[in-house]
Amino acid sequence: MLVGVPKEIKTNENRVAVIPVGVELLRSRGHSVIVEKGAGDGSGFPDQEYLNAGAEIVDSAQEVFERAKMIVKVKEPLSEELQRLREDQVVFTYFHFAASESMTKAVCDSGCVAIAYETVEDAKGQLPLLTPMSEVAGRMAIQEGARHLEMLHGGKGILMGGVPGVEPARVVILGGGIVGSNAAKIAAGLGAQVAILDVNLDRLRYLDDVMPKNVMTVMSNPENIRNAISQADLVVGAVLIRGAKAPNLVTRPMLKLMKRGSVLIDVAVDQGGCVETIRPTTHESPTYEIDGVIHYGVTNMPGAVPMTSTKALTNATIPYVIKIADLGFPTVARDSHSLAKGVNIVKGKVTYQGVAESFNMPFTPLEEIIN
Repeated sequence: MLVGVPKEIKTNENRVAVIPVGVELLRSRGHSVIVEKGAGDGSGFPDQEYLNAGAEIVDSAQEVFERAKMIVKVKEPLSEELQRLREDQVVFTYFHFAASESMTKAVCDSGCVAIAYETVEDAKGQLPLLTPMSEVAGRMAIQEGARHLEMLHGGKGILMGGVPGVEPARVVILGGGIVGSNAAKIAAGLGAQVAILDVNLDRLRYLDDVMPKNVMTVMSNPENIRNAISQADLVVGAVLIRGAKAPNLVTRPMLKLMKRGSVLIDVAVDQGGCVETIRPTTHESPTYEIDGVIHYGVTNMPGAVPMTSTKALTNATIPYVIKIADLGFPTVARDSHSLAKGVNIVKGKVTYQGVAESFNMPFTPLEEIIN
């Protein structure tokens, strides 16, 4: 199979979907790889390394999309990329369809096969391709939160860990999954007082056992959320509903309960956000203020640390890329339960129920298409 790797064009997105060793692995199995010129520069992988691994370097994204049978990306295709998708072409990337009806419809119109990293499941029901970037985003949420609590960045002027005689920041984390637990580790390590809220009591018991003493667990419900955010200096939204829009846990009226200069970082923004007032932002202009509360809504947080995040992502994705290239579609969808879970759209039909429900679109079970 001819695998294409275009350069990411989202603002300040420096990750790349396949690194040179991935090219080497694909080539060893008889596949060809074309890489857009400069695609790996931001992650520290120059064109020469791709050439040494056996890739062909091409000058334009247009050529990559026109020639490749499978496109492997990091972020969702933007408007100019959506226009290049074609029928039967496999596109493997983070889509987060539930956050964008226009993108969902454009991918349907293209006729391509859309396999989303974020809904691929392993045998244990985990999300192996979402996990590495959730780990990065969770840790970055505290790094960014600490920075934006500084007065120079609009915050209250609070040091995350405090100093002797002065209490540390209070951090509230909504969701105890991968993002939330990683955020809690970093915040606790900096000395903050941390509260994790989740609806899963078993998960809270587990977190209570493994987290340090400055992390407490709280059952998530509207009353407890209101109480927690009213005391918080930093709130991290870390809620995930697989393949569907995140629920609004922090509503607009709740902002009036929060302290002026406090910070909201919604990692769930690429799934619509769990804060009602959140909207997508960029690394160039990451924040805005509503009711005195700093909102941070960057949709590609790991793009700011591309050397780390590219390696973490491709460690997880390359086995799946190889499997798709080896078997092709629809064979891979029939033979691999994990990848079948990742198939969201096929030839204009939505095959992931959470996406269909988000926009009241018809849902077509994948089995009806591939069998």
